[in-house]
Amino acid sequence: MLRDRAGLLRRLDGLARRLKEGKPVDRGLAEAGRAVERSTALVAQRAARPVTLAYPESLPVVERRDDILAALREHQVVVVAGETGSGKTTQLPKLCLELGLGRRGLVGHTQPRRLAARSVATRLAEEMSVPLGGQVGYQVRFTDETGDDTLIKLMTDGILLAETRHDPDLTRYEAIIIDEAHERSLNIDFLLGYLKRLLVRRPDLKVIITSATIDVERFAAHFALPGEDGKPRPAPVVEVSGRTYPVEVRYRPLAREADDEADRTLQEGILHAVEEIEAVEREKRWLHGPRDILIFLPGEREIREAADTLRRADLKGTEILPLYARLSNAEQNRVFAAHAGRRIVLSTNVAETSLTVPGIRYVIDPGLVRISRYSYKSKIQRLPVEPISQASADQRKGRCGRVAEGVCIRLYDEEDFLSRPSFTDPRSGVPTWPL
Repeated sequence: MLRDRAGLLRRLDGLARRLKEGKPVDRGLAEAGRAVERSTALVAQRAARPVTLAYPESLPVVERRDDILAALREHQVVVVAGETGSGKTTQLPKLCLELGLGRRGLVGHTQPRRLAARSVATRLAEEMSVPLGGQVGYQVRFTDETGDDTLIKLMTDGILLAETRHDPDLTRYEAIIIDEAHERSLNIDFLLGYLKRLLVRRPDLKVIITSATIDVERFAAHFALPGEDGKPRPAPVVEVSGRTYPVEVRYRPLAREADDEADRTLQEGILHAVEEIEAVEREKRWLHGPRDILIFLPGEREIREAADTLRRADLKGTEILPLYARLSNAEQNRVFAAHAGRRIVLSTNVAETSLTVPGIRYVIDPGLVRISRYSYKSKIQRLPVEPISQASADQRKGRCGRVAEGVCIRLYDEEDFLSRPSFTDPRSGVPTWPL
């Protein structure tokens, strides 16, 4: 196992020094030999266990399967740029296993949020027909569902970053996937910089950087490695299209154009948008099939207020569910359960990228997000509410084009949308943070 190699090398170096000094080494050599046998047996045991690697043909990433495998064979780092719904989050770990990775070490797969790490691990375990905690496991704060049989380990980026303290070379891992790199949190930025330096010490380590709205050229250039001629060459990029149906975008700003009319509150805007969706269904006769609504909100308080407003509206046959990181696992899993009638999911940006809420046909987007920022003046971490970027808005829109033709209602005007930055600024709190 890769995790044992460093310790065995240190032990052998110590035995070599003892031998030069004329000291006995028989006992130490015997112990080292037994350690090698145990490690070799564990690798053989992991390789002998059957692994189910079925790929859903409907996912666009499967169409690029051969290209991704070829890039991984030939390069140490691969950048995968895929739109929402491409299947990259669930299928890339399986492609690593198909390549033979995961036997001598783990395939590590990071997610920005605990909820995403748990849900992706659960989905992968289902697709591979194995119990969660076996060949597929996950680790988040206070919970470690991994074992000696684990081949794929889902985790938050903070967990992987913490492991660098006691294992600087990340020797437990044979491959590492950094998902949703476009979010550019402080943890992700540190990991990208750390992995860049680690690649020199770990030429056997494979790294995959993936995002739905990745700044492809920047990430590829950051992981440039010397070619045969010694000149740096950017990491290869594999682009994967999304699987979407047509989505109509409607702009319904909260601010009124007339000076004598009061602006709508956020809750009023959401309620009007739900009523408009009901009118759309009657007009287009979308009365069968998926009818669920996903509403993005900046935080828990806004979710509670919107839920109260919608419940008071007495929407018939409608279930209203919150979704945010601090909910219990049981509460979070309710959004994945089968149901009758319409479901309205009120979510923070956890549902924007890696976490997919099933059955969504409509999205209501106020265009806001709560982002962690560091204040240099006050020396504290803040969580201000800020407008989202165009890329994030498109991500949210893409959440309603996966199961059928849909509608995305933005609670701001088109001019506001066009004035927003193309991509989200790095959230590290370091405006000039270098990649």
